[in-house]
Amino acid sequence: MSNTAFSHVLRAQAATFLIATAALLLAGCGTVRLVDSDVSAFSRWSSAPPGPGTPYRFERLPSQQTEPSQQDAVEALARTALAKVGLELRPEAARFSVQGNASTLVGERPGYDGFGGWGGYGGYGGVSSGIFLGGGSRGAALGFGFGFPLRLPQPYYRREVSVVMRDLATQQVSYETRALHEGVWSDTQAVLPAMLDSALLGFPEPPPGTRRVNVDIPR
Repeated sequence: MSNTAFSHVLRAQAATFLIATAALLLAGCGTVRLVDSDVSAFSRWSSAPPGPGTPYRFERLPSQQTEPSQQDAVEALARTALAKVGLELRPEAARFSVQGNASTLVGERPGYDGFGGWGGYGGYGGVSSGIFLGGGSRGAALGFGFGFPLRLPQPYYRREVSVVMRDLATQQVSYETRALHEGVWSDTQAVLPAMLDSALLGFPEPPPGTRRVNVDIPR
């Protein structure tokens, strides 16, 4: 085989390898998606921070008692996240009470012009979505406006979760954390668990200030 022919074979093999590698990378990227949350957490323990097995109970605000099924869903997700940091739901022996809250607002995707381009900021307009899970205000039904040229709206979701822990012995709030996420994913039930895990990252002594926490979840 001549040097020229051998060179062509090597280039062909290299191209095949690169294509296969790219396909594998794309396949891997296609199986997960990123839930990036801005987390702010604060702690002020009056005694030793809670260790593994510390018991707690859920506490509901009056507004959360009006929609018990929705709050049940929020607390089920919070219970799973709290178990990951070592806390146990045992109301009869609780050392802390926990308030869990989750809300979703829907607006138009910022800057999306409906044709794959980017224009001005769409915003949320303070409108609450029908995909509502516990706490906050439900607001009105979501409506999108149309102008000329025709702009096809792309929904954009702003979600927030929070967990507040109160020491039952002192009635003082000992821990507070919030996570905020914005994105195009409409499946709230899949996104909220990742947000709660992000909100509790670093428990019981979280780092100061707001931080970005990234969690990959299946598509």
